[in-house]
Amino acid sequence: MSIQEGDFIRLNFTGYANGILFDTTEEQKAREAGVFEEGRDYTPKVVCAGKRQIILGLDEAIIGKEVGFEETLEVPPEKGFGEHEQELLRSYEKKVFKTKPERGMRVTIPDTGTGTVVNVIGNRVIVDFNHPLAGQTLTYTYRIEGIVESATEKIAGLIKLFSGYDMEVSLEDKTALIKLPPGIYYASRTWLNMKPYITNSIFDEIEGIEEIRYIERYKNSKNESED
Repeated sequence: MSIQEGDFIRLNFTGYANGILFDTTEEQKAREAGVFEEGRDYTPKVVCAGKRQIILGLDEAIIGKEVGFEETLEVPPEKGFGEHEQELLRSYEKKVFKTKPERGMRVTIPDTGTGTVVNVIGNRVIVDFNHPLAGQTLTYTYRIEGIVESATEKIAGLIKLFSGYDMEVSLEDKTALIKLPPGIYYASRTWLNMKPYITNSIFDEIEGIEEIRYIERYKNSKNESED
């Protein structure tokens, strides 16, 4: 059965820019390229096809393919991380930065975003707010590993994709119960930012879900120590 828009799949992929690996779901490829990160989850991503949850070029490519299909794909800038836009280059005085700005440094400017220092000229610092891979043609290898049927796996996959967290998910009739790690609201700005998007994605992409409950549980450590 071919993949259609709205299908959830397990997808392995590896992305290259100018022959250099910048992203992968496969541990062996990360190790071979010398970019393996301890603690990172190297497993297929659960994505909803045709919903722009991955870059456009790859998202379009998987439509109509079947489980087990694999290929190498070239992705032009307009279907990758966009063209490089000159207007996203901004100039700042050095005093804006808490640490000495140097070329290649990633910096965050309040109310503007995160960019890369591309030049330091006297007292002025030029920051590029384009994506680091904007303007580049990318090469992806990918393989469709399977179709996801379970609603709980779909929900857990969306949470993992957008927040990086593994969460326990269960269903009670048409209600999704999502167990949050203790203290997540204090520890993760990513979760705070992505929770509304994840919530809307669950309602939009998974049929039959009418309510979502995010559950936090804490144990009294004082009582445990007294026992």
